Amino acid sequence: MQKTELPLAVEGFPFILFSGFATLILALLDLPLPALVGLLLTAFVTYFFRDPVRVLPEEAHAVICPADGKVIVVDEIDDDRFLHARVRKISIFMNVFNPHVNRFPLAGTVERVLLSPGRFYAADNDKATLHNEYCALTLTTPDQQRYTVVQIAGLIARRIVCRAEKGDQVSAGERFGMIRFGSRVDLYLPLSTRITVALGEKVRAGETVLGYLEPAHAEEPVA
Repeated sequence: MQKTELPLAVEGFPFILFSGFATLILALLDLPLPALVGLLLTAFVTYFFRDPVRVLPEEAHAVICPADGKVIVVDEIDDDRFLHARVRKISIFMNVFNPHVNRFPLAGTVERVLLSPGRFYAADNDKATLHNEYCALTLTTPDQQRYTVVQIAGLIARRIVCRAEKGDQVSAGERFGMIRFGSRVDLYLPLSTRITVALGEKVRAGETVLGYLEPAHAEEPVA
C-alpha cells in the first residue's frame, strides 16, 4: 500500500504557518478586514507551495518535464557555459500560479552543482538566462551522457532551493528543489535527444514527456 503524503512542499511550511498565525492573531484582536486579507494570503501561500502527486511516464529514455509552466524556448545552441558542446535547449517559464517543485528529467549521477549570484530580470526575458541568479546541476546518465538543468530566479523569485548534492544518484522524476515565487527552468540536452514538445505548450513537472534521449551506444540499423 502506498503511503499518503501531504501534497505540500516542505519549504512552504514556515510561510504557511506564519501567515496562518498572523491571521489568527488578527481575528482574536477583532480586526475582521485585516484578518480576511490574512486568510486570503494564507490560502494563496498554501496554494503556491502545493506539490501535486504525478504519475511518471514509463516510456524508455523519456525526458521528463522538470517544471510546471509554459515552454518558451525550443532551440539548438552552442552551450559554452555548462556542457561546452552543441546541445538542444528547452526553457520553461513558471508563473506564480504554477506549482514550483522541480524534478529531475532523467536518471543519473549529479556531477556538479553550481550556484551563481546575479540579477533578477523577469524570468521570461532573454536576459534572465545570462544575468539572473541561477543554480545549475550537471548530471551524467547511466550510459554516460551529460545534461544540465538550471533553476533561474526571476523578477519576483528571490530564493532558489536545491537539495541535490554532488555525487547523488537520482531517478527520473525525483524532486530536487523549487524556486519561490515565479521563475524559469532551462534544460540542456545532448543533440541525440528527439524533442517532442512544442513552443508555447503547457507542461507539467513529472508528467509531460519533453522528448526521448537516444542511447549513447545505440546499434546502427542493418541495411
